[in-house]
Amino acid sequence: MNWWKKAIKSLMAYDDKGGFDLFRAFPGIRRFLAVRHHYAQLRTLGDVLFVLVVISGFWGPQEANRNFAVFLTWGLLWPSIVLSWFFVGRMWCGICPFPGLGVFLQKKGLSFNLPVPKFLQKYGVYISVFLLALIIWVEIVAGLDKWPAGTSYLILAIVVGSALLAILFPGQAWCRHLCPLGRISGAAATLSITEFRADHKKCKGCKTFACKRGTDDKTGCPVYLGAVSVNHNLHCLVCGHCLPLCDRDSPQLLLRNPYIELIKNQGRYITCTYIVPFLMGSQLARFLREKPSYHHWQEMSNLPDSLIFSLLLVVCSLGVLWVIKMGASLFGVAKDPICGHLSPMVPILIPMAFTGELVYRMSFFANGIGDFMPTIGRQFGLGFLEKWIFSVPVFPVHILSAFFMLNGAIAGGYILWRFAIVEFEDYITIKSFIGVNLLISILLIIYLWFIF
Repeated sequence: MNWWKKAIKSLMAYDDKGGFDLFRAFPGIRRFLAVRHHYAQLRTLGDVLFVLVVISGFWGPQEANRNFAVFLTWGLLWPSIVLSWFFVGRMWCGICPFPGLGVFLQKKGLSFNLPVPKFLQKYGVYISVFLLALIIWVEIVAGLDKWPAGTSYLILAIVVGSALLAILFPGQAWCRHLCPLGRISGAAATLSITEFRADHKKCKGCKTFACKRGTDDKTGCPVYLGAVSVNHNLHCLVCGHCLPLCDRDSPQLLLRNPYIELIKNQGRYITCTYIVPFLMGSQLARFLREKPSYHHWQEMSNLPDSLIFSLLLVVCSLGVLWVIKMGASLFGVAKDPICGHLSPMVPILIPMAFTGELVYRMSFFANGIGDFMPTIGRQFGLGFLEKWIFSVPVFPVHILSAFFMLNGAIAGGYILWRFAIVEFEDYITIKSFIGVNLLISILLIIYLWFIF
């Protein structure tokens, strides 16, 4: 069978058995990930970009249309990261510049290497979700997408937070437990078409677990996993650290049906349970804030934008949470004696949640890309670049946005169908099945109305 036929078969498979291994089909991918200086070069490029953003943000012009740092961060880098979630999971985290300072300090021996406290391991998810909410709130209320210095302050705050944890604990404790961007990337990675997994048949009998612990001359997994411990996409950075450490050729990069992990977890991932209602609520609030009616309400009420948006954020998040609760009641099951707490509406809504984020970021990209080169021209006195201005028509962006959101809703319907015929066969009645589909449809209509 041709490799592309095997790839399509893996993408359409009903289970996770016999996935198409990209490392075997394209050895160059494995070689690239295994050679550490390749990642070092990519991380160096990221470091340079971040340094340029910080310098330009603090010392460049403070008008968004005269400072490239704003659109580079919010219009190019962030939408690219969001898009990468669907294809390579958390691979961006493997080259992310944020932990760079902390890694440098650790290499210089400036780390206490204390054990990660139980408190951080247990409650890190709540803290990181709160930090994510804070970042989105500040992005909108403080207008970070129009404030160069504010963008630089945000970047430095995350770098400092990562460095402080690197001084206290080994590895990348910030990435594993507290990073809000890593947390949302991990939740989104459950929807990725690829997964990094060990071939446990080859792992059998391994005594060293070097992929996790490292060796005398090579560091192990930066987030304390190693290929042998990876069984979902939430935490693995797909950084390739374990590849040169494994002498059994166990790690695999598998192509898969992107909904398999969501179907398997049945809503057990606490990260997704907390992120999805807030993320979807924030998207609806952000979309609504861009409508003329929002500014009309603001003028009528004479209340500050920060207060109105905060109230809208809370209302929209509670609305999505109500949809999740209603869906859970239609399922009629919230706890499994073996698996524990279940929230089956969460995996059903995950495709819509992250396509919604892609649509929001794509709209920002489309609105600003035509003025990016002229912005560089205005900032550095390169007049000829100002002639390169263009605009992206609104209509095709709306059509593409509607297409993505419709696909997210269809994906949710597919997951519901799989739940109905296999995982929750004895619980979901025809009435409940129709009810959950109605909830999905209502959310889709709200999204489309807010987008248009």
